[in-house]
Amino acid sequence: MARKTVLLSALLCALSPLAQAQEVQRPEVAAAATRLQQQVVDWRRDFHQHPELSNREERTAAKVAERLRAMGLQPKTGVAVHGVVAIIKGGLPGPKIALRADMDALPVTEQTGLPFASKAKAEYRGEQVGVMHACGHDAHTATLLGVADALVAMRDQLPGEVMLIFQPAEEGAPPPEQGGADLMLKDGLFKDFKPEAVFGLHVFSSVQAGQIAVRGGPLMAASDRFSITVNGRQTHGSAPWNGIDPIVAASDLIGTAQTIVSRRSNLSKQPAVVTFGAIKGGIRYNIIPDSVEMVGTIRTFDADMRQQIFADLRNVAEHSAAAHGATAVTDIYDKEGNPATVNDPALTARMLPSLQAVVGKANVYEPSLQMGSEDFSLYAQQVPSMFFFVGATSEGIDPATAPSNHSPKFLLDEKALDVGLRALLQVSLDYLHGGKAG
Repeated sequence: MARKTVLLSALLCALSPLAQAQEVQRPEVAAAATRLQQQVVDWRRDFHQHPELSNREERTAAKVAERLRAMGLQPKTGVAVHGVVAIIKGGLPGPKIALRADMDALPVTEQTGLPFASKAKAEYRGEQVGVMHACGHDAHTATLLGVADALVAMRDQLPGEVMLIFQPAEEGAPPPEQGGADLMLKDGLFKDFKPEAVFGLHVFSSVQAGQIAVRGGPLMAASDRFSITVNGRQTHGSAPWNGIDPIVAASDLIGTAQTIVSRRSNLSKQPAVVTFGAIKGGIRYNIIPDSVEMVGTIRTFDADMRQQIFADLRNVAEHSAAAHGATAVTDIYDKEGNPATVNDPALTARMLPSLQAVVGKANVYEPSLQMGSEDFSLYAQQVPSMFFFVGATSEGIDPATAPSNHSPKFLLDEKALDVGLRALLQVSLDYLHGGKAG
């Protein structure tokens, strides 16, 4: 418990009692969660067994739309390729909010041994890969379907309107495709329905099951993709002096690039990361190739630091390559990246009691800044938003050493489904009712 802190106490003290959410779990939340518990588990296991990559979520979207129609809703499909959007109109006047869940899976071969483990395969970057819900988006989709069912059941007494956003391609559409939150917004997601607030959650392996982590202000890092091509001159491996070795140049470049964060970035201001994720060069053991291609990611929270790292990486690439007689072409796809995910401080403070009502004050804490990124950040740039983490790691397993999100052994404690449903439903109802008891 040493790492837990009192969350946003100053802001909470500044808020009037009527502005705050409920500090006890609503009875309608408890009743809905009990009624829907097994159904949400079943939905999640079905999605888990049939994962689909970004912009390929055809079956998932069809199942979501089918279940929303069965609830009496009229979902709009095909938004941003495979996105599904539906509106729940309450029987009473009130505010508008939006709830978001992502649906896509990852090119990861599952190693959990679950009876409903994925055996799916697909093509990714020209290779056959396993496909797995290694980040928990199956849980998010099932949870939001459960919340939708609960809200529809109480629609006559519900004040306001709720937009349900089932989003594809959160993990990033395969280049050169577009997708995710960016394309949903470009497709006019908020054109005719502008919510006052947007809420989302993410199951997280570094949080114990039964706990919730949330913080106002910056939460998750900005993410930018880069590629570097080092061009040399091909020659026989027995006579390297007859060519220019791009492999050696690339090795030097990668090592020097580590100093961008360790020696050039002011880490007392905000953290930053530069990571090389893939290298491809050559095809035969005794041939020095013409070129080497590298791709990676940059993670930042500060806008000025972000731009400086871009400049430093280009500089390192150019001069490291030149030192070996090679050249380097650096592309940073900053227009495709996600900005930092920033929770609206006032909204987060207001809704904190809602989360505490679900799991207790002792089980809601402020996490450290997370270097992972989320395109939920794009909604947060449009509308005051709150994004929170729901614990995914079972009691008895240390979250610090549990298989992380994106691991082939990522293992979700299904208690997260119950906690996530209760939390998202409680937050929604408390906001719609203006902090007043139902």
